[in-house]
Amino acid sequence: MTAERTEVLADVRDDGGGKPDGAVVRDALGVGVAVGLSGFAFGVTSAGSGLTLLQTCALSLLVFTGASQFALVGALAAGGGAFTAAAGAFFLGVRNAFYGLRLSQLLALPRAVRPFAAQWVIDETTAVSLAQPGRRAARIGFVVTGLSLYVLWNLTTLLGALGAEAIGDTDAWGLDAAGPAVFLALLAPMLRTGTERTVAGLAVLLGLGLLPVLPAGVPVLVAALAAPAVLWARGRKSTSRGDTAEGDR
Repeated sequence: MTAERTEVLADVRDDGGGKPDGAVVRDALGVGVAVGLSGFAFGVTSAGSGLTLLQTCALSLLVFTGASQFALVGALAAGGGAFTAAAGAFFLGVRNAFYGLRLSQLLALPRAVRPFAAQWVIDETTAVSLAQPGRRAARIGFVVTGLSLYVLWNLTTLLGALGAEAIGDTDAWGLDAAGPAVFLALLAPMLRTGTERTVAGLAVLLGLGLLPVLPAGVPVLVAALAAPAVLWARGRKSTSRGDTAEGDR
């Protein structure tokens, strides 16, 4: 590849690859609005778990990662201790650090902006940014998705918490299942490969199987071992196939 062609491709990569800004904004808003509305379920679930209105809203404002928030209040609702609940939420949130490593290269934001942008590094902003053809489009997608989702998530969290306080016992209305249902709805479309489905299936088996014998919140931590276990098994299988093929030669 010539130097001129490399330079041209780099320019196309930086200017958005020809995708109109309006199209990027429309796609980003679609994701932000669709996912942001599920903050209502978190508000209801959190209030039903015994957290106050202030605590519920603080979680959405400061943590702002739905899976970790649902895991935290779910463990507390099941009777788990604060440390166990926080540990489960922490391990779920670790994935955002890996997203940040990838997005830092793609977005190349100024240093002064990065600490603020880090608050919006979540599944949805990462997916929208990586789907764009160039840096300009990725930046627009990241900002629009992050801003719309952050505002709507916090607004619907407030409404959900207020609604839960108004109706009283959320268990009587079956709203205690809202959190897990939303979490599964967000997770299912992400399971595209056989490995991902295997990890998810094993995690479910570990979580549900250990639920009756371990303290609340601990099965979630054990279920996190599903990923390294499946990857180790896959690696062993690939190595065995390689050794067999080498022996056949």
